[in-house]
Amino acid sequence: MPLLMDNQMDTEPDATATGRYRVKLQDVFEGPMDLLVHLIKKAEVDIYDIPISQITVQYLEYLEWMKQMNIDFAGDFVLLASTLTHIKSRMLLPVQTGEEAEADPRLEITQPLLEYLRIKSAADQLAERNLLGENTFTRKPDADILGGVEDDQLVRIGLFELIDAFQNILDKVTPGHRVDLSRDRVSVQERITQLTDLMEVHESMTFDELFADGHARSDIIVTFLAILEMAKLGLIHIAQHVPTGIIRIFYR
Repeated sequence: MPLLMDNQMDTEPDATATGRYRVKLQDVFEGPMDLLVHLIKKAEVDIYDIPISQITVQYLEYLEWMKQMNIDFAGDFVLLASTLTHIKSRMLLPVQTGEEAEADPRLEITQPLLEYLRIKSAADQLAERNLLGENTFTRKPDADILGGVEDDQLVRIGLFELIDAFQNILDKVTPGHRVDLSRDRVSVQERITQLTDLMEVHESMTFDELFADGHARSDIIVTFLAILEMAKLGLIHIAQHVPTGIIRIFYR
């Protein structure tokens, strides 16, 4: 499923001098290594046998998609893209034998990736603990907030799983012309207010339910940007129900 979309985002001039609303990912959502892990998991391949050509193309597609959606990402996303492209080019060179044989170029990314996964695993374990009896680290949502769903049936969902879910919603919408979020349409800030009012009533809703009122691609995109902004502001908690794969948004 291609991620590239022919969309230009022109929103209310309430966020930048150019009038283009931008969602910044830095220090809020995952970084480039998380995107790489996501792609490897989707491809269901061994981390020691990464199909570099395939993964590189998909990685670049995600970056282009986020750029078109006006989602700002840090320079380390671009740096990793350059690394993957360099490894891809080295993989195309003729294989040498004997003493001149070069180590697998993929080790350049495999070793840092393994180290990152070890650090991330340790961080996730810390996030489940309390320090000296105080709520120093983030805890799972309480059972009453989850609507009776058991904690072990829910997992925190990452940005890129959310992007995939959003792309599935867009795929159900009839493709139109280039998206023009003109001033007569709802702004991201206005949509955040609407979603906040909605979540205060329901406390939790499925990801798909939040898009039920949007029929135009522009409305759907504004809703998605509003969800990202609300997550960044700590207004919502996003989790996925493991048995069904359903993504649910919890109001904090």
